[in-house]
Amino acid sequence: MATIFTKIVNGEIPSYKIAEDAHFFAFLDINPNATGHTLCIPKREVDKLTDLDEETYLGLMAFSRKVAKALEKAIPCLRVGMSVIGLEVPHVHVHLIPLNSMSDATFQQKVSLDREAFESVAAKIRGALE
Repeated sequence: MATIFTKIVNGEIPSYKIAEDAHFFAFLDINPNATGHTLCIPKREVDKLTDLDEETYLGLMAFSRKVAKALEKAIPCLRVGMSVIGLEVPHVHVHLIPLNSMSDATFQQKVSLDREAFESVAAKIRGALE
């Protein structure tokens, strides 16, 4: 059965898309640690980071770096943190989290955004990609 992330890639579930290419997809986390918290995934469903072939792994890291650079431009923060945990959804995903303190990276505090705020943040990040 397809994961929620595969359903997002296929357009079966809506998302706040940030970037997409032939192999990767980035979208805002709907339960963010901080405003701008973005997930980068390979379109091909693979459970664990270590199960990716080397080309896909390196491609995902390059894609994530590009998105992180846009996040740094679009969202005021001290830096963008990167985390790969992968327990909540069995589909490789890289968390890109705008950080202003260590607590932003703990997954203990969440930010609540409404639809308008999500759309505005996504547009800012997309704009910074160009």
